[in-house]
Amino acid sequence: MPISRRSLLKAAAAMPALSLPGIVRAESQSTLRFIPVIDLAFVDPIYSTAQVSRNHGFMVYDTLYGMSSSLQVSPQMLSGHVISGDGLQWDLTLRDGLFWHDGERVLARDCVASIRRWAARDGFGGELMEATAELSAADDRTIRFRLKRPFPLLPQALGKAAINACFMMPERLASQDPFKPLTEVIGSGPFRYLADERVQGARNAYAKFERYQPRTDGKPDWTAGPKIVHYDRVIWTTTPDAGTGVAALQTGEQDWQETTPHDLLPIIKAAGDIDTRILDPRGYACMLRLNHLQPPFDNPAVRRALLGAIDQSAFMTAVAGTDPAFQVSPIGYFAPGTPMASEVGLDVFRGPRDYAKVKADLKAAGYNGEKIVLLVPTNSLAQKPLGEIAVDSLRKAGMNVEYAGLDFAVVLQRQLKKDPLPQGGWSAAVGNWQGIDWLNPAGNTNIRGEGKVAGWYASEKMGALRSQWLAASELAEQQRICREIQAVAFEEIPYIPIGLYKQPTAYRKAITGILDGTAVFWNVRPA
Repeated sequence: MPISRRSLLKAAAAMPALSLPGIVRAESQSTLRFIPVIDLAFVDPIYSTAQVSRNHGFMVYDTLYGMSSSLQVSPQMLSGHVISGDGLQWDLTLRDGLFWHDGERVLARDCVASIRRWAARDGFGGELMEATAELSAADDRTIRFRLKRPFPLLPQALGKAAINACFMMPERLASQDPFKPLTEVIGSGPFRYLADERVQGARNAYAKFERYQPRTDGKPDWTAGPKIVHYDRVIWTTTPDAGTGVAALQTGEQDWQETTPHDLLPIIKAAGDIDTRILDPRGYACMLRLNHLQPPFDNPAVRRALLGAIDQSAFMTAVAGTDPAFQVSPIGYFAPGTPMASEVGLDVFRGPRDYAKVKADLKAAGYNGEKIVLLVPTNSLAQKPLGEIAVDSLRKAGMNVEYAGLDFAVVLQRQLKKDPLPQGGWSAAVGNWQGIDWLNPAGNTNIRGEGKVAGWYASEKMGALRSQWLAASELAEQQRICREIQAVAFEEIPYIPIGLYKQPTAYRKAITGILDGTAVFWNVRPA
């Protein structure tokens, strides 16, 4: 008789703590034990677009501006800024007491190099640099932007908490190639990375940075305000099986699990000593990424025809279960419930799927049975079920699909390949992003149309609309442009949105102070 995951979980909870595989025992009262959603494959959060790398980045590095859970930005490493009357010069002043983890002072030239490296990888950063005539260090504490045209969103760009955040690094590291991952980790944030304690695929360790000086004003709110650390150490333990992670919470082996399976919430709630909540109501937006360089998805008519095979609610049920509180569909190219979202084009996802019609539409569009290699990260709690629904949907539509189940880090690397399939290329991939990554045309790198990110979507029309949005000063005009952007996206299909889910996190009641937004580790303290 098969044994369910729930039964295994209950049995594990009753076992002695040492019998749980892969779980590191508590080291001291001053150690916070955390289970990340996936292993930290890349420690360079500028190179990597993985959420786990971004979360690691906020532990180790700091940002010039911080973002609150209501998406407001405020100075973080800065004491403030001064803007010239014509809006063409911004002088950003570093606050006192900033040090790198190697003991050196944080200088403006470090930040200039960091901004340049970040901007080479980030869409919003690219827009800022296009508007910049000169970026320099006026003195050791002053970062100066001389602009070609006003760019009032400068703080929002430098303070974004979404991928890729603008993390500050020492100049010697920030001057290195942004398209090659750094392996040395030196920041100025509230934690130091303990590289010698890393066990690849299993463990990452951090220590409180004793010389970190939190802001003295404001209140802790996501990446804004004072970052006050209450634990000496934070240990990340990679636990591929989420059920094992939940059992570790029940036995006290772990304190906090970043991503908790929806189907195990009833068991967790019954435990009594564990709390659950959704840190970010904007949730996780999901996508079917299409490779515009390779047949058949180099054909926009094929991309459009495939929309009829996409049942967003089926994708979201596979990830989050049937409770409507945890899923949103249909969605478009901006996070639902945020100012730029609209209903434009969403009717294509409504109603039952007619796969016979989709087959006919694909044939009429020019699909001739070409093989499709679908990349699926099998060690991702959310992306694996997304991949299973994707392969089923494409096969129902009559497409010749090869399911390529791979490690998440391998998928990240392979998506960067532009080679044909016989040389190790790919056709499609599933992915998830936080809703904050899809807030606007500057931040959502997947619809920029520059042909620079995996999928290689290029569109002059989209680029022109993005420029119009950046120049618009009124919200109503920005929203009008975003409706047009979404209409163009449903015509050109940079990728296919497949729904949004809301992800609970779980933590023992023995800890308190977890902030809304994403998993950050300041303000967290023993209850």
